[in-house]
Amino acid sequence: MLKITGLTKSFGSQQVLHGLTTSFPEQQTTVILGPSGSGKSTLLRSLNFLERPESGQYDFDGLQIDLSQPVSQATILKVRRQTEMVFQGYNLFPHLSVLKNVTEGPIYVRHQAKDSAQTTAKQLLAKVGLADKADSYPNQLSGGQAQRVAIARSLAMQLEYIFLDEPTSALDPELELGVLKVLLQIAQEKQSMIIVTHNLAFARQVADKIIFIEHGKILFDGSSQDFFATTNHRILAFISAMTFADLTATGKTS
Repeated sequence: MLKITGLTKSFGSQQVLHGLTTSFPEQQTTVILGPSGSGKSTLLRSLNFLERPESGQYDFDGLQIDLSQPVSQATILKVRRQTEMVFQGYNLFPHLSVLKNVTEGPIYVRHQAKDSAQTTAKQLLAKVGLADKADSYPNQLSGGQAQRVAIARSLAMQLEYIFLDEPTSALDPELELGVLKVLLQIAQEKQSMIIVTHNLAFARQVADKIIFIEHGKILFDGSSQDFFATTNHRILAFISAMTFADLTATGKTS
């Protein structure tokens, strides 16, 4: 279980996260929703210490970290050995083939035998629908294919949690669908994931738990079913805006 208590984060004089307390259950998918600028990505990056919170408590895998004190690099490495961030921009190594992109971490970080790492990588590339791209290079892939390689690379590390920050925001709808299908399959296999997304249809399908953030504060923390059945006016307005439910066509008559 990954848990935060009273987590705060500021950039200069602007406080972005206001004492957030929540947990991210194992073998479940937690989706973080909220309007632009609400602090969703900052929260996700804080979980991997890409951002350094100023205060609060961080509990994970036997670690109890007081965030008001300096956090050692050794402690951060312990967290990062069990977590992986998938970004919007894929971050593949451009000079390595797809297969080598997936095997680099297991071989050089987890010290897995090369033959074993390659076997696992090929299985994962098949899982994400890219078995035929093992010898290709990142510049030969579409955005959707590159993102699926990034997901396969994360899975190859056999980590406790995968964090995904708007993993499809740079893709057109058709390419986005391919990535979302892969993530849904992974969620069904009980890989622990925390996902920031703007896609409510996907969130409804994939989330076990939803956290809704606005102005750096948690307004909802509960099941996906309860979120979409809410009577909270603010959340209803957000759902309506994100799904264009209130859009009124004024089309021309002929």
